[in-house]
Amino acid sequence: MNISLLLEMAAEMFPDRVGLVCDGQRWTYAELLDAARGASVLIRQSGAQYVSLLDESCEAAVIALFGAALAGLPYCPLNYRLADGELAALLQRIAPALVIGDETRVMRIAGSQGHIAYSRDKFAAKALESLQNRASVDENLAEDIAVQLFTSGTTAAPKAAILRHSNLLGYILNSVEFGSAGEDEASLVVVPPYHIAGISALMSSIYAGRRIVMLPAFAPTDWLSLIETEQVTNAFVVPTMLARIIDTLASGAETDISSLRAIAYGGGKMPLEVIRKALGMFPDVNFTNAYGLTETSSTIALLGPEDHRAALASDDPKVQARLGSLGQPLPTVEIEIRDENGQVLPPNETGEIYVRGEQVSGEYRGKSALDDGGWFPTRDAGFMDEEGYLFLSGRADDVIVRGGENISPGEIEDVLLTHPAVADACACAIPSVEWGEAIGIAVVLRDMKARPTDQELKDLIRDRLRSSRVPDQIAFLQDLPYNEMGKLMRREVKKMLVD
Repeated sequence: MNISLLLEMAAEMFPDRVGLVCDGQRWTYAELLDAARGASVLIRQSGAQYVSLLDESCEAAVIALFGAALAGLPYCPLNYRLADGELAALLQRIAPALVIGDETRVMRIAGSQGHIAYSRDKFAAKALESLQNRASVDENLAEDIAVQLFTSGTTAAPKAAILRHSNLLGYILNSVEFGSAGEDEASLVVVPPYHIAGISALMSSIYAGRRIVMLPAFAPTDWLSLIETEQVTNAFVVPTMLARIIDTLASGAETDISSLRAIAYGGGKMPLEVIRKALGMFPDVNFTNAYGLTETSSTIALLGPEDHRAALASDDPKVQARLGSLGQPLPTVEIEIRDENGQVLPPNETGEIYVRGEQVSGEYRGKSALDDGGWFPTRDAGFMDEEGYLFLSGRADDVIVRGGENISPGEIEDVLLTHPAVADACACAIPSVEWGEAIGIAVVLRDMKARPTDQELKDLIRDRLRSSRVPDQIAFLQDLPYNEMGKLMRREVKKMLVD
């Protein structure tokens, strides 16, 4: 099997149901399948070795993903926000590719690499023209590469993460019920197409038979407007998006969002204050926290709607704390917490998160990161409580080691965010002659005129945590750096503090 099965089944069951809405254009499931089949012919005829998208979310993301699958080539969407030099280097690594999107830019920065480039409109039109010449599809592609995604490359050259058809199908078939969505259900997708969350959102909605509503670039007013006009029932957001949506509604924006039934979030740490506000503002909406990685084909743990409500309503501190957790592992994956020697840790002890399962690839171009038992080291630090709820402490290399004591930046940030003057906060390690590493914090204020003193913030942390968590350095910034998925770029903050 390959992932084209998902679209084929949806088109057979719901041929006339609208499967995609983008920029006012509507595509039925039958039309999407026709376009993907035509695209597969175009791709084969091109002689390309990869299919790439260099654009915002659009209909080409669906057509190219499944067209590449039908043609038996890897789909490799690229981050169009990269600088020319970085992008040219990635294009060189997948040459020759059929690239859809900004054809002018592709030819300008990588014209000598042998790529074939089409605008999104030209690609869709030529795919439909090629439909009449389509050849039979090779169904023995389960172990072939379906998707290749480049990691962010914060500290080194980006790695090419490999996801095979079997990995992606292992996730979708085990977590989504086929045809389970009603004809009135619509999912608003605003996640970048080069992120695993964007790809999994397309596949899961198609397999469920849900209408996909694409918003190419996020703005809270546009997001709210589409909820109303398209009667959206489901949405996925990153933490920074949810915070901006809440602020927009709190400022008096008048929008009918009564159709909204479920909001999933992930991609970065959700501040407790934000999710508490959201639960109060949307009491009838089902919230789900989804934790996953590129190398695991998306979600591996979920904190479901009932967990959210139970944590918010409970007087038990342990149950309350679960609102800040990632939930419990999916039934089809195993998760362990290990120390630096690879030994499995008991509940409530922090270590590195390891995961194993059919959907887990753990593979990069040219090598596998799996150990002999098939376990993938996520490089995320965390712990599990006695009931199997997973808590994230941050990236393993973000943990602050002060005088031999491991300190989670997240626990300090959560305390800072309880201060009424603090809008955002980041804690990170800074060099220290005495301690090896010391604690630096960067704070964004709601109003620069209501600035708390350094001592006030230090006392807050000391009272809530302990003296070893008190920062050695405090900086006040206009804002913190986040990537497009809402992940705090902690290393950038560290550079600013050190400088």
